[in-house]
Amino acid sequence: MKAIFDERQWAHDPKHFMANGVVLPNPEQPERIERLHAGALAAGCTFETPKDAGLGPIAAVHSPEYLTFLQTIHKRWQFIDGAGQEVIPNIHPSNRTDSYPKSAVGQAGFHQADSACPIAAGTWESAYWSAQSAITGADALIDGTRSAYVLSRPPGHHAFGDQAGGFCFLNNAAIAAQRLVDHGLTPAILDVDVHHGNGTQGIFYHRDDVLTVSTHADPERFYPFFWGHGHERGAGAGLGYNLNLPLPRGTNDADFLTTLDTALSRVRAFGADVVVIALGLDAYIDDPFKGLAVTTEGFARIGAAVARLNLPTVLVQEGGYLCDELGYNLTSVLNGFQGA
Repeated sequence: MKAIFDERQWAHDPKHFMANGVVLPNPEQPERIERLHAGALAAGCTFETPKDAGLGPIAAVHSPEYLTFLQTIHKRWQFIDGAGQEVIPNIHPSNRTDSYPKSAVGQAGFHQADSACPIAAGTWESAYWSAQSAITGADALIDGTRSAYVLSRPPGHHAFGDQAGGFCFLNNAAIAAQRLVDHGLTPAILDVDVHHGNGTQGIFYHRDDVLTVSTHADPERFYPFFWGHGHERGAGAGLGYNLNLPLPRGTNDADFLTTLDTALSRVRAFGADVVVIALGLDAYIDDPFKGLAVTTEGFARIGAAVARLNLPTVLVQEGGYLCDELGYNLTSVLNGFQGA
C-alpha cells in the first residue's frame, strides 16, 4: 500500500496537557511517528513524501482568519511579558459570534477550544505538512490508486473550520474529503477513533455532499462531551448526512464490529464512491485513554470490514497514543484491509 509522510511533522513537540485540573505531559508525542511508521512498514507500506499543494486545499476547509492565527500566534505570543513557551488559552468566548479581540490572549481563547492543543514554534510547520500528506493521499485516489495510508501527525478530527482542539489544528480528514469533492467525487468520512470527530462533524454539518459517520465512546462522560450524541443528525441541507454511533465505555471487539456494520451500511446508502477513514487506534483496550476495549485482532477485523466496501479508500491517521502495541495495531488494521 502507498503511504505518505513528511519528516517536518516531527517539529511539533507539545509539552503541556491539562486533565482534571492537573498539568501533565502532552500525550501527543513525536514518538508516535516512529511507532506508526514502523507499523506501516511491517504491513508492507511504501512511503513517499507529499507534494506541496499550497494553502488552497486547506483554506477550502479552514477560514483565512484562523489560518492567519495559526501561522502568526506563536511569534506574537513571545511579545507578552512573562508568557510561556507554548500558546495555551485561559479564556474563551461564550459563543462564536462574540467580539474578535486584537489581543493574542483573546484570539488564543477564540481559536483554541481547550488546553490540549498548545502551539509552539514547530506547530504550524508540522500541521501544514500533516495536512499536505492527507491532500497527497486524496490525490492518489483521484489518480486511480485504490488505497493509501496517510501518517498525519498532528492529528486533525477535533479541528473545526476556525478552531483547534484535542491535539488537532488542521482537519486532515476533512481537507482530504474536500479535495475529493473538488474533483467531482462523493466521499464518506468514517471515523473509528475512540473520541468523536467533532471538528469533522462541525465542518460538514450543514452539507449534503459529504457523509460523516463516527463510532466512538459515548461523550456523556468522555471527551469531547458536547458533541457526538446520537440525536446529532446534521442540519439544513445536511439533515440526515451525519450519523453518530456512541458506544458504552469498555465496548469489546464484537460489539464494536456490530456497530461498525451499521456505519458501513450508512456509507453504502449514501452512494459514496470513495471513503476517507479517520483512523484512530485509541479504541485499543490498553490505550492510555481507556475508552473502549478493541484488541489487536479486532483492528484486523475493522480493516477487513472497511475493505469489503470495495471503494477507493484513504486511511488518515488520527489518535492512538503511546503504548507497546501502537505500531502492531496499525499493522493489524492495514493487514486486515489488504487481506480482505
